[in-house]
Amino acid sequence: MKFAYRIFVLTILLAACAESVPVGLETGTWRVSLTLPGGELPLTMEVAGPPESPQVHFINGAERVSVPDVRIDGNRAAFVFTGFNNRIDATLDGDVLEGTLTLVKLHGEEQHIPFRAVHGESYRFFSDKAEDAPPDVAGRWAMRFVDDEGGAYNAVGEFEQDGKAVTGTILTPTGDYRFLAGSVRDGRLYLSTFDGAHAYLFEADVETDGSLSGDYWSGATWHEDWTAQRDEQAALPDATTMTWLKEGYDEFDFTFPNLEGEPVSLSDPQFAGEVVIVTLAGSWCPNCRDEAVFMAPFYEENRDRGLEIIALMYERFDEFEKAAETTRRWRDELGIEYEPLIAGISAKDEASRTLPMLNGIMAFPTTIFVNRAGKVRLIHTGFTGPGTGEHYEEFKREFTALVDMLL
Repeated sequence: MKFAYRIFVLTILLAACAESVPVGLETGTWRVSLTLPGGELPLTMEVAGPPESPQVHFINGAERVSVPDVRIDGNRAAFVFTGFNNRIDATLDGDVLEGTLTLVKLHGEEQHIPFRAVHGESYRFFSDKAEDAPPDVAGRWAMRFVDDEGGAYNAVGEFEQDGKAVTGTILTPTGDYRFLAGSVRDGRLYLSTFDGAHAYLFEADVETDGSLSGDYWSGATWHEDWTAQRDEQAALPDATTMTWLKEGYDEFDFTFPNLEGEPVSLSDPQFAGEVVIVTLAGSWCPNCRDEAVFMAPFYEENRDRGLEIIALMYERFDEFEKAAETTRRWRDELGIEYEPLIAGISAKDEASRTLPMLNGIMAFPTTIFVNRAGKVRLIHTGFTGPGTGEHYEEFKREFTALVDMLL
């Protein structure tokens, strides 16, 4: 009888323990914080659907970054950004989800960034109210960035402000920093974004003369100082003049393996007499993803008119199979039907050596337009994505007009 009673008590205790284990994620809003060397990078996470198989989005202003692979196992959660090779692994304890963001970098090296999310909190940087009249940072800014080794570049900031809330983007000669969101408070500007690939944090003081001066952090290691002056005429170099065929080269050609390891050349018969767009890209690159999201349906609409697109993929991995597998996930996730080739590693100096006819690879993506006669008509460095608003719309109009003309 005592044995049976003990079994009964043990069964009740085990059942109670099982019921106490959290299962799934609560729906609604979560406040996420990533701990960078420069401080806390905050953003909003939204969870919808059944707790055991939810849909998860990270919010940056108008942007909603969907997590393609969400895995829930009891009180453990994994958010896998398959196209970028990055992931978040965390454990749920009540209303708090805590763990690590892993970012895969060049040659497969990893960065590990502390991750924390609290359910029911919806603010980004600050939970209390800002001053009645926060500094006005809306408008166009001429910006200057300097890294810790002295390398410098100019950029253009475009911000909108509603009370203390600020959104916008920063355009650089090689691309844009996509959707930024944040606040102004006590004479200081705070902006952040996380898109599954990059974690960016910008902070700056609003100086007495109205200029900005602060710090930019990317991931677990990268830092730059930056300054900005209001300038409605601020502009970047012409993106079509930064990359060119070197003197002595009349043709643009290459041979790289496709995802099955078979060599493919631009001079192959399948491309003869066609208009060919060659994009230098990488699955790890959000600007490249923005370009691919635009070009995938564009290709489907125009392939019967004689358009071909080739993506030369410069990946994080030296090993062909790893690079090919990452590219396959990128292709399948975005529904890409044009040809990707494995061209090399994503370091710009090493990538430049794979295409010696170019003066260099300045940015991913770089897009090369080749006419039906096999001649390069235009090379566009970088990509102006949807985070740039009207600049993106202008890019699409110019892109479409050029390809229509070539076809």
